[in-house]
Amino acid sequence: MGPRPGTAPEEDYSRTRLPRPKDLEQFCVVTKLMGTNQVKVYCEDGVERQLRIPGKLKKRVWLRENDIIIARMWDFQPEKGDVVWRYLGNQVAWLKRNGKLDKLPI
Repeated sequence: MGPRPGTAPEEDYSRTRLPRPKDLEQFCVVTKLMGTNQVKVYCEDGVERQLRIPGKLKKRVWLRENDIIIARMWDFQPEKGDVVWRYLGNQVAWLKRNGKLDKLPI
């Protein structure tokens, strides 16, 4: 049985995760895959960094060049950090539409 007449179908609603500046997180674009769970990224503050893919994301999240991600910088070595989140295509479109990715060269 389908939905009752006169009722609107439920929309697929999900929240898009945004970086938390107090946790040293920011948007980045993957520029190069370096192997051994390392990637080079260009961050929204204009700095190119080397990031590590942590163990909980290794097999679950596969990165490609030009992917938009959230990176958490290390407080003791700010030119390096960890990958926190990878955005999917529809999430990237939403971020562009709402002006969140204006500082990135994409």
